[in-house]
Amino acid sequence: MSSRRAFLSAAALGAATLAAAPLAARAQTAPGDVLPTQGRRRSAALPTNPASSGRYRPRARVGLGGAPLGNNWAVVTEDDAQATLEAAWDGGMRLFDTSPWYGLGRSERRFGHVLGQKPRAEYVISSKVGRLLTATKETPKVGWKDPPPFDYRYDYSAAGTRRSIEDSLQRLGIDAIDIVLIHDLSPDNGDMKERWTEYFEQARTGAFVELTKMREEGLIKAWGMGVNTPDPALRAIEVADPDLFLLACQYSLLDHQRALDDTFPKLAAKDISVIVGSPLLAGFLTGRDRYLYGSQPVPADAQQRRAKAEEIVRAHGVDLRTVALQFANAPEVVSAIVPGARNARQVQENIASMSVAIPGGVWDDLRRAGIVAANAPVPAAG
Repeated sequence: MSSRRAFLSAAALGAATLAAAPLAARAQTAPGDVLPTQGRRRSAALPTNPASSGRYRPRARVGLGGAPLGNNWAVVTEDDAQATLEAAWDGGMRLFDTSPWYGLGRSERRFGHVLGQKPRAEYVISSKVGRLLTATKETPKVGWKDPPPFDYRYDYSAAGTRRSIEDSLQRLGIDAIDIVLIHDLSPDNGDMKERWTEYFEQARTGAFVELTKMREEGLIKAWGMGVNTPDPALRAIEVADPDLFLLACQYSLLDHQRALDDTFPKLAAKDISVIVGSPLLAGFLTGRDRYLYGSQPVPADAQQRRAKAEEIVRAHGVDLRTVALQFANAPEVVSAIVPGARNARQVQENIASMSVAIPGGVWDDLRRAGIVAANAPVPAAG
C-alpha cells in the first residue's frame, strides 16, 4: 500500500486543473466517485486529542465510518472493502466505527478481517448494541444491498447488550471493543417512531446500567449512544452517566445551529464529547442528491445553500468536502469525526482534506452568506 506521503502527493496531481470546474462536473454523483482535494497542503499528520484526565476521548480525531462497507446504497466488493481499510490504516487513521446493523454483520466482519491483523493497542474500535442478529432463510427487507441471511430484533436489555457485544467480538475477531454505542434508539428510526420512548425505558434499566458496569470493570473504555436526533442523547444525560455520543447528521456545514445553541453546551457541561457521524450529510456535501440518509427528499434550500457554499470555496481554491470535514472537526466538544468511504481513493481524499490550509476568507465569506453561524468555531486560517 502507498504511504501517506505518496498518496497525498498523488492526490495533489491535477488538482489545479479542476479548480475552476463547478461541483456538478466533479461531484460524487455515483457510488465510488471521488471529489478531488484542492488547496495548499501542509505537512501535517491527522489531528489528535491531547491526553485528558477527564472523560475518555479517543486519541484520533479522524476515523472511518463503517456504513458504506455494509453495502449502504451500493455493493462494495471484498477487494474494495479491504483496500479501503488498508488505505485508512496507511493514511494514519486509528479510529474505526462500525455496527452489527451495517450490512447485517457484513461491516463488522470486513473490519475484523483487516484490523485483526493490526496491533490491537494501536487503534480504537467503536461498535454498537440494540439489535441482535439471528440466521434466517428469509432475509428481511432492509436498505443494505445484497444482505447476508440474517434477521434482526431490538433488544436494549442488560442481557441483550452483553449478547450483542459478544456477537460483535466474534464477527470482529478481537478481544475487546473500546467504545460501545446504543444504536438508533431515536424517533427517526422507522421501526420505532413515537415508540422510541418505550425502548428508551428498556435501555435506561438495561443497556445504560450494563455498559456503566462494563466500563467500571474495565471491559470497555467508554459508552454512549449513536443516534441521528438530539433528544435521546439529551434525555440520556439526565438519567445515566455516558462518556460520549455519536451524533449523525446533526453537525455539518449546512446544519449546525441547534447543536451549537442547545445540544453541544448541554453535553460540554458534563464533559461529554461528540463523535460527528456523517459530517458530509451522507454524501450530500460532495454532490450526491441524498439528504439525511435518504429518509426524506432533499430540501430546496439545502440545494441552494450547497451551491452557494461551493461557489464560495471554489473561489478560494479549495473544495467543499475539505471545508465541510474541517468545519465538523473544529468545536472543542467534538472528539472525532468519522466520514465513511467505500473505496481506497475516497478514504485517501478524506485524509488529504485534513492537511489542506483553508484560507481565512473562506469562513468570512461563508458567514456573510449565512451558511456558517456567527458562533460556529472554525479552524485556524492556513
